[in-house]
Amino acid sequence: MVVGRGRPVYEGVAIGRIYVRTKEKELVDRKCSDIEKELKRFEEAKETARAELSALYDKTAAEIGEEQAAIIEVQSLFLEDLDYLEGIEAMIKSGSDAAFSVHEIGDAQASAFAALDDEYMKARATDVRDISDRLIRILTGADQGFRMDEPGIIVAEDLTPSETVALDKDKILAFVTRQGSSNSHTAILARVMNIPSLVLTDIDIDPSLNGKLMIVDGFSGNYYIEPDEKTLSEMKAKQKSAGEYKAGLEQYRGKESVSRKGRKVKLFANIGSPSDIKYVIDGDAEGIGLLRSEFLYLGRDDFPKEDELFEAYRTVLEAMNGKKTVIRTLDIGADKKVAYFNLDAEENPALGYRGIRICLTQKDIFRTQLRAIYRASAYGNAAIMFPMIISVGEVREIKAFCKEIQDELHAEGIKTGDVELGIMIETPAAAIISDQLAHEVDFFSVGTNDLTQYTLAIDRQNEKLDAFYDAHHPAIMRLLEMIASNAHQAGIWAGICGELAGDLSLTDEFLKMGYDELSVAPSRILELRKNVINSEV
Repeated sequence: MVVGRGRPVYEGVAIGRIYVRTKEKELVDRKCSDIEKELKRFEEAKETARAELSALYDKTAAEIGEEQAAIIEVQSLFLEDLDYLEGIEAMIKSGSDAAFSVHEIGDAQASAFAALDDEYMKARATDVRDISDRLIRILTGADQGFRMDEPGIIVAEDLTPSETVALDKDKILAFVTRQGSSNSHTAILARVMNIPSLVLTDIDIDPSLNGKLMIVDGFSGNYYIEPDEKTLSEMKAKQKSAGEYKAGLEQYRGKESVSRKGRKVKLFANIGSPSDIKYVIDGDAEGIGLLRSEFLYLGRDDFPKEDELFEAYRTVLEAMNGKKTVIRTLDIGADKKVAYFNLDAEENPALGYRGIRICLTQKDIFRTQLRAIYRASAYGNAAIMFPMIISVGEVREIKAFCKEIQDELHAEGIKTGDVELGIMIETPAAAIISDQLAHEVDFFSVGTNDLTQYTLAIDRQNEKLDAFYDAHHPAIMRLLEMIASNAHQAGIWAGICGELAGDLSLTDEFLKMGYDELSVAPSRILELRKNVINSEV
């Protein structure tokens, strides 16, 4: 038995045969004598790639949503990128064959992207490699791919986004890769597709592994190849137990989230796009506590239009059928980079030009989003919250701008709903002056991820600091208690939408503090409701 470890990106236990996905053999430069013919072959390969990506986009959008399909759309942009295309054409004109030219230019550009400090630009390295591999396969006539005759576990060096979504997800039991990260496209897609996965593993990518039995434990991060009978028996029991636990949570579906002593708390869901609505409904959430609207801006090459945003928000509000939907305004910046925003590089982006700071200084962007939200508010129960607040002055400026937008729409004869305005409390400054801020808004929602990193002065993305990162630090607990108290003294409601909201060890504490709402991943709702209902608080 071989035992190894990786970083789990989705919980669960998978048991099945291995399918090894290996890289193509190294290309050899076969010099071409007919340059015009080779250029024509390259043009034809581009058209074939466009058609394949278009079909893949439609498949992805239908199966797992528009947000994930946008990842495929990014790769199509490289078929229009002049630096990329002209580099390939120049190599062909120098006498190299098309496939080798694509490989060399693609590899050079991917390496250049990977060397950049900007996380968004680093991610483009995967996209360049993906489109280059597609073109090479078309040019060389290589086998279209990877096939799975029966359900199994895919083992690979890494998987590009288009490779992941092109696979028959009904046959994938798990992903195990040597590379990747918890926030990579593949990890995100794995979570959306509910597939247990490990990244950054120590596994050797060897074709001899094909067909061998493997266990992937998405809870512990362990994997086992050719497990012994004892391990196999234990993992089957763990798999069965996980399934039974999940089935047992169904008894809490449709019930009120009220503790044994009568303390009621609303359990809302965090989502990233309209396509996630099905998870909100399946999870039995009582509303949406965080709609991350910035995901409508990612994976594209230009700003979304007002009508596009309006349709997205309206879709969500109508689907929620009167349940509250809290839409967070644009939170671009820090770890969420968008090239067309043309933001300058920053030495410390987490403390830089992000969130409400962009919206208040580029009001044309803010105006488009607010108009779309207010227009959509006529179709449901909408609330708006604003990220990265540090002062009363900011909130008053926001409120004045919202009033301006509403007046503008009403003058145009456009109806709007009754929209609550709230703020995220995620900076220590906002927490400390929450008594003042509470008199300006209708609600607070605490973003515990950023509040923790700013309070502890620890970058939550830096794995070297994991030993020092304490989300239960007494300072965090004191701030949370103060925020809820100040909200209630001013007569407004308070919720938590950060990761701590789903921390079952803190449910009693949050009930004692008086939080009115907890917003978590849709899949956590029933488990959290069980905790609330069985609480003695």
